[in-house]
Amino acid sequence: MKYYIIVGEASGDLHASHLMAALKKVDTNASFRFIGGDLMIKEGGECLQHYQTMAYMGFVPVLLNLRTILNNMKQCKKDIVSWNPDVVILVDYPGFNLNIAKYLKSETNIPAFYYISPKIWAWKEWRIKAIKRDIAELFSILPFEVPFFEKKHNYPIHYVGNPTADEVRLFKNNYQEDFNSFVTAHSLPNNKPIIALLAGSRKQEIKDNLPAMIQAASAFTDYQMVLAGAPSIDKSYYLPFIEGRNVTLIENSTYALLSHATAALVTSGTATLETALFNVPQVVCYKTPIPPVIRFAFNHIIKVKYISLVNLILDKEAVSELFADRFVVSDIQKELQSLLIGGDKREEMLNNYEQLHAILGNEVAHDNAARIMFKILNDKKKQKKEE
Repeated sequence: MKYYIIVGEASGDLHASHLMAALKKVDTNASFRFIGGDLMIKEGGECLQHYQTMAYMGFVPVLLNLRTILNNMKQCKKDIVSWNPDVVILVDYPGFNLNIAKYLKSETNIPAFYYISPKIWAWKEWRIKAIKRDIAELFSILPFEVPFFEKKHNYPIHYVGNPTADEVRLFKNNYQEDFNSFVTAHSLPNNKPIIALLAGSRKQEIKDNLPAMIQAASAFTDYQMVLAGAPSIDKSYYLPFIEGRNVTLIENSTYALLSHATAALVTSGTATLETALFNVPQVVCYKTPIPPVIRFAFNHIIKVKYISLVNLILDKEAVSELFADRFVVSDIQKELQSLLIGGDKREEMLNNYEQLHAILGNEVAHDNAARIMFKILNDKKKQKKEE
């Protein structure tokens, strides 16, 4: 089969690369063409464009680069038709990918499979109309999405397991470095437990969140602060924030850091789930512009109760979410203190993490998705031959 895959950011590159590896196991004739990243390139196939040339986030950057975005869409559509794949697999990145799906449905006979479904349960729920119309098969990695799509919107989907849980489980099974080896490798003191700082994967997030994180964690002098460098951010960007502070930056070692952290301060996103899966008590902190407006929107417009994946999956506030008007250094500090060794909320959070592990289960998401995708496409080919 010929698989055309489109991703728009680093997490999509990671998940798509695992999916490609899984597809090669079930389909020995698999060939790939894609818009993706370095991890997908390592799996083989032809890369039309690197996702980093397309990643525009926020209203103003999108507006300023609108011509480039439209040209990228045009080029992508033309390339898909020219290559004529058996399927186009869309990975997250809904603004771009739903446009591609609409084109495929109206102008071609190429089906669109969506792996890692758009988070329309949070906002833009009206996109369900486009999904129903244009997406042949939808693959979910979050268990609470099943009743949302199937019961609320009468649209059947495939829950395949959670790839982040897969990746953490695989890392844990292969990681053998003890605390002393870890701190020695990164020139850290061996007599202080670690508070991990996960300040986001984008410069704006880091700029907004990291100073407050450092200020809050600095109160605990018996601990050391270790900052996880994001893969897409150069070391030089962090230096103005950490110079003169008791903070050590480590790069490309987030999972190893979480393996040895006692607690963590984390922005929202996949990092909250990763932190929980490593059983590290955490405070979710996220600074926003115009906090009262954001709080109003969250209470009256955005259709979810929580911002962290941990709480969304558990359907309760298992981890504290200090964002918008609740993003206050003294409150972050207070919550962090309750999660350190001997803190009054530490054991409760660890017990909630056990529930999280049970809900996510042990399914291998990319293997399940690949198997289902190949079967659907193979059955479709057989049916055509019989007709």
